[in-house]
Amino acid sequence: MAIVAFWSDEKKETGQTLSMVALTTYMAIEHNYKILNLSTNFKDETLENCYWPIEKENLLIKQIAQDKGEVVGIESGIEGLVKIIKSNKTTSNIISNYSKAVFNNRLDVLCAPKTKVYSEYLEYAKMYPEILNIASRSYDLIFVDISKNMDEQESNRILELADVIIINITQRLQIIDKYNVLREENPFFKNNNVLLNIGRYDKFSKYNIKNISRYLRLKKDALAVPYNTLFFESCSEGKVAEFFLRLRNADDGDRNQTFIQEVSRMAKEVIYKLQELQIRM
Repeated sequence: MAIVAFWSDEKKETGQTLSMVALTTYMAIEHNYKILNLSTNFKDETLENCYWPIEKENLLIKQIAQDKGEVVGIESGIEGLVKIIKSNKTTSNIISNYSKAVFNNRLDVLCAPKTKVYSEYLEYAKMYPEILNIASRSYDLIFVDISKNMDEQESNRILELADVIIINITQRLQIIDKYNVLREENPFFKNNNVLLNIGRYDKFSKYNIKNISRYLRLKKDALAVPYNTLFFESCSEGKVAEFFLRLRNADDGDRNQTFIQEVSRMAKEVIYKLQELQIRM
C-alpha cells in the first residue's frame, strides 16, 4: 500500500482535482493496481461528478450495493464510514462498502462529506488518517485530494502519512515564485518524495515545462496535465472513464495524444518514485 497526496497552498484553481482524476483513471486502466480515490473536499463534488452525473447518484449507490452483495447504510460515503469506525465495527472491506466503484476491483471513489456545515466537516476531516490506515489493508494505491478548506493541522497529518506528495501549480509567474519561496522556507517540500505538477498546462506558454523546471532548478522536469477540451467536457458530464477507454485505441495522429503522453509520464514517475522509496527503506 502507498499513499499519494495531491496538495496545493494556492487558493485559486490549479487543476488539482482533475489532475488526480486523469492520473488515477489512466493508471486503473493501464496498470495492475487496486486504487482508491479519496476526496476531502467541502461543498465541492468535482471528483465525484467526473464519474457520475449528479442525478444518477442515488441509483448508483443502490446498484453498487447489489453488485457487491453488501448493505450500504442510509448514510453513504464518509459520514456512514465514520460512524462505523467509531463503533469499532470495521471489516477488511469496509472502505469499499462505503465507496463507489468506477472499475470493479480497480478504481473506487470515497466521496467527500455531504455536510454543508463547516464545523461538521472539520470533525470528519480529523478521521482521514484513520480512514487511510484502514484503506491500506485492501488497496494498493490510495490517492488523496487534499482540500484547500481543510484545517492546516489535518492537512499536514495527511502530508506526513503520504509516500509521495504531488504539489500543484499553474503557469502564472506569481504562483511559480510562491512555490519557490515555499521550498526555501519549508525544507519538507524539498524532500525526495515531492513532485511538482502543472495543472491545466498550455505548452505554448513561455512558462513551459522546460523553462519552469530550469527556473526552479529541479533535478527532473516538472509533471503536467495539459488542458484538453474533450477531457474537461467529460469531467463535467460524468464520463471520464469512457473518455480514457476510448483513447486506448487512439493512433499517433489523434488530437489527444499529447494529453495521454503527459498523463502516462506522470504515472511512470509516480510508480518509479514509489519503487525508489521502497528500495531505500
